[in-house]
Amino acid sequence: MTRPLSGLWPFSLLAVTLLAGPAFAQTKTAVARPRGPLAYDVTKETTLSGTVSSVLAKPTPGMVMGTHLIVQTSSGSIDASVGRFAFIGRDALKVAAGDSVSVTGVMKTVQGKDVFLVRTIKTGSRVFPVRNEHGIYLSPQARAHLALQPAQKGGLL
Repeated sequence: MTRPLSGLWPFSLLAVTLLAGPAFAQTKTAVARPRGPLAYDVTKETTLSGTVSSVLAKPTPGMVMGTHLIVQTSSGSIDASVGRFAFIGRDALKVAAGDSVSVTGVMKTVQGKDVFLVRTIKTGSRVFPVRNEHGIYLSPQARAHLALQPAQKGGLL
């Protein structure tokens, strides 16, 4: 006994395959830009060089939470926010007053005060990651993971 529709299964498989392509197609959309007072936009990064005049382990009222470096640049003093993880962990940042640094990040205005959200700090020949490209602080574990990656894959240390 033969089934009358047994020869149709290859055609139904072909139809499903042809129709699945457009269903899974991706459309190109504009990249969403970060929003909010502390949103980090990597396209607006700048690099500033100067001398650390002080390290503030505890921010004063009105400052962004975390550790801050006050960096004296050629155009004045800046408040550079490095967050709460930079000075902890086995590979902690070692910066003190008088050290020369280059900081890369984005300048923001928070509660009427300018603050430089640092993504990387260069001291001597070492580049120390503070945040990722989305502005999220890197924990000591995340920094260790980055250090293990080859330079061409995004490793910074």
